[in-house]
Parts: sequence; C-alpha cells; structure tokens
Amino acid sequence: MSLEKFLGKIVNWATTDGIKLIIGIFLLWIGWKLAKKIVNILNKTLERRNVDVTIRSFLDTFLEVILKGLVVLVVLEYVGIKTTGVAALVASAGVAIGLALQGSLSNFAGGLVILLIRPFNVGDYVEGAGHNGVIEKIGMFYTHMVSVDNKLILVPNGTLANGSIVNYSAKELRRVDLTFGVGYEQDILKVKRVLSNIVEAHDLILKTPEPFIALSNHGDSAINFVVRVWVNNSDYWKVHFDLLESVKVAFDNEDISIPYPQMDLHIKNEGLSK
Repeated sequence: MSLEKFLGKIVNWATTDGIKLIIGIFLLWIGWKLAKKIVNILNKTLERRNVDVTIRSFLDTFLEVILKGLVVLVVLEYVGIKTTGVAALVASAGVAIGLALQGSLSNFAGGLVILLIRPFNVGDYVEGAGHNGVIEKIGMFYTHMVSVDNKLILVPNGTLANGSIVNYSAKELRRVDLTFGVGYEQDILKVKRVLSNIVEAHDLILKTPEPFIALSNHGDSAINFVVRVWVNNSDYWKVHFDLLESVKVAFDNEDISIPYPQMDLHIKNEGLSK
C-alpha cells in the first residue's frame, strides 16, 4: 500500500468515523456528568426526607450504574458498534441473577416501596409483619425494629411492605380506651362521678377532645363503663397505667365492687324410678 493511499484512508476515517468517535467521547462525558447530576438531585431529595444513609448510598450507586450504562449503550450505537448482542447478553445475565436472588430482590423492592410511601420513619413505634417495636433502621433488604424488651428484630422489607402496618407514632394525639366493670348493685351515677373526678384530676389528659365516660354494656357478671380520653402520643402509656391504678384505689375507697366472673349452675334432679 502506497503512502498516498494510507494517508487517504486516514483522512477518510478522520472525516467520518473519527468525527463520530470524538463526538461519541464528548457525548459520553456529557452523559456521565448528567447522570451524576441526577444522582445528586435524588440524594438531596432523600436526605430531606430523612431516608437512612444506607439506602441513600445504595440507591445513588444503583441509579448511577444504570444511567451510565445507558449512556455507554447510546454512545456505542452512535459510533456504529452494534449493541444488540451486548443488550441480549446483559438481559440474559439479568434474568439469571434475578431468579437466583428472587427473595432478596423482593425485599429490595419492598424497601423502595417503604421509601416512596413513607408509612413510618426511624424512631416510630410500628406494628407489622407480626412484630411490633421502634424502627431503628431502614436497610436495603431488612428493616431493623427494636422491641419493648430491647430485642432486635430484622423484618424483611418485602414482607413488611406487602402487609398491614400500624404506626402508633404517626399522629400527635392518641386515645386511651379502658373498660371498668362494677357490680349490678352499684349506683351507676356514683360510678360515673368517681370516674369523672379521676379523669379531671389527671394533668396529662387533654380537655379537647373532650373525655368520654359512659355505661357501655351489661355483661354476664358486671355492668361495664367505658372511659375514653385523649392524650399526647408520648403520654399514652403513663396515662393508661395511671388510670388503671387510680380507678382501683378510688373504687376501694368508695366501696364500689369489681365483681369476679361468675356462672350460675342449675342442677336438675329428676329422681330415681322406684
């Protein structure tokens, strides 16, 4: 090959594929910068929502890899490299990995659902997936929950996201519901007065919404009074236990009996045939 032909091929390549390659490199640089910018925006959004740093880090890395991979495929296609085979290989590998990690991917997807819906935050007292406790950490695959007796419970995100969740910390106020049974011989007006005095004397019970005290039903062994009072969420258990103790003491002082469950047994004697 003569030098003239060789230089001609170089010039031809430079004016066609060479320009494409330079543009492709520029597009790759721009695309990667844009991917990084999108990841940073996502990270700031998650940070404002107080998302766990572990999830933020994982999502940042995951999204950055996906976006940069898409940019590479687009650039390769632009410069003339067929990406059909590459895409098929990646898809096959993705299916194989997905089947092998089906449970883990389900938990990861559950974590994303929890992240987007935000049914609870770190520090909330939650009941779900057959467990209850304070949320300590929302991980990539498991949510860390601490029980009232300080046991660490790792709940799969997939199970948690697909079931019912009760968040006891979501609202500022909670209602304490208690039922007290007294004997049928008791003066119901007196019982209501004693219960009202106890409720009014407790500093942590809110005046609004107004407390509710009423005779709720006639039981087998007692007439039952329901007491419903509103408190700040953080005061719930203190008020709950205070009322139980105060009512027992007040009933004893006022000679109001709390009957034991009882059953009437009737024996029928038909006699013996003579």
